[in-house]
Amino acid sequence: MTSIHDPEVTFPVTVKIIKRVQRELGIHCKIRVKRRNHRKEREQHILDNVLNQNFEVDGPNQVWLSDSTELKYGLNGEHSVRLSGVLDLFGRRLLAFNLSDTETAAAEIQVFQQAFEVAGDVHPTTHTDRGSAYTAGSFNHFLELHNVKRSMSRPGTPYDNAPMERWWNEFKLRWMERHAMAKTYQELVKLVEEGVEYFNRHNRSAQRNGLTPEEYWSKAV
Repeated sequence: MTSIHDPEVTFPVTVKIIKRVQRELGIHCKIRVKRRNHRKEREQHILDNVLNQNFEVDGPNQVWLSDSTELKYGLNGEHSVRLSGVLDLFGRRLLAFNLSDTETAAAEIQVFQQAFEVAGDVHPTTHTDRGSAYTAGSFNHFLELHNVKRSMSRPGTPYDNAPMERWWNEFKLRWMERHAMAKTYQELVKLVEEGVEYFNRHNRSAQRNGLTPEEYWSKAV
């Protein structure tokens, strides 16, 4: 029972009576929602453009670039996945890649784990864009464990990651578009694996003294 201090009210007033009166008169209590002062689920790490379009290196594992791109498959291209990769700026060798439904921090951690398995105990400057996967706390904490220096493209400046963007463009133009679109996910995986194999082990260039990226990279390690 609610205590009332109005002398004109001579009968007990219960919570049930109050709720019934509010309902009949259309009275609603406005509750002020307390704002929570908390961080987002995934802490954002925004970093400087340390690389600053300096794409000249003289050895492997000095600078790694990373990004993801969309690939389609299906009878009419109705399905899509993200292809993530880690590219060594030296020789333009794709150290690792993986396919995932969306670009997530977990997917990018996975592809970097593969890259470190290939390259060993190295500490390259790592450049990415500012996508949510790359600014996630979990992704940056993972890279901190490998003692790498981080670098990020400036907003709206894809040229800051130009070699990676070029690698995707050539991969799509010279490989994906020259083959029939994969109808199933399994066909897509096989097509991507064969494409990466071609660009790493068979694509020779005068810029690499006639060597493939893998030959050029391995010769300098």
